[in-house]
Amino acid sequence: MTKDLIYIADDEINICNIIKSFLLKEGYEVEIFTNGRAILEAFHQRPAAMLIIDIMMPEIDGYSLCAAIRKISDVPIIILSAKDSEPDKIAGLTLGSDDYLTKPFSPMELMARIQSIFRRTKAGKEPTKVHPGITIGDLTIFPNTKHAEFQKKDLNLTITEFNLLSYLITNKERAVSREELLDKIWGFASEVETRATDDMIKRIRKKITQAGSTLKIETVWGFGFKITAKETSHEKKNH
Repeated sequence: MTKDLIYIADDEINICNIIKSFLLKEGYEVEIFTNGRAILEAFHQRPAAMLIIDIMMPEIDGYSLCAAIRKISDVPIIILSAKDSEPDKIAGLTLGSDDYLTKPFSPMELMARIQSIFRRTKAGKEPTKVHPGITIGDLTIFPNTKHAEFQKKDLNLTITEFNLLSYLITNKERAVSREELLDKIWGFASEVETRATDDMIKRIRKKITQAGSTLKIETVWGFGFKITAKETSHEKKNH
């Protein structure tokens, strides 16, 4: 069985070595980088299954690196940083990271988060019955391939964005709280403020709107979010 390749980028080599030792014990293949440019160039040559990156790095910082990677891949990204303010965490998630862990950190917690992300991302890659897709309004999501389409146009959602949208769609009859989304989408009680969900919702809304879909993600003030959509003629016939 092929080992998952994980890239680590942090200018503190001791932190890289600690993370690497734990990952090797779990059976992963690991490469270490000490600046943002080096990991970006390596990713272009050989894409990894996951990136674990610091924010404050030479050449290219973590935020810029995350944005650059998101232009070419939906690979899971975990930001590991000493910057622990809410705006820093929100910025990381807004730029496309899947998780944000502050230093000092527990290596065991990091391993748990890595495994949680891999479980979610691989769930749709395991051999299963081909799912024809779930249509709501004028949008269709495909659980097997983890992507969403409007008139056969891919919305280019990241894995976490897809999981969040999919969860709202499968729970379309009710409003879903921010706390529930943090628990179900991130896979554990996250330390990130619930505003993180709002920023990811904004990104999903933007992609839906730019594609031309009329699907709406309504904000339920003081609680969470709910999916609403105009019924298509196809849906009406199936009622």
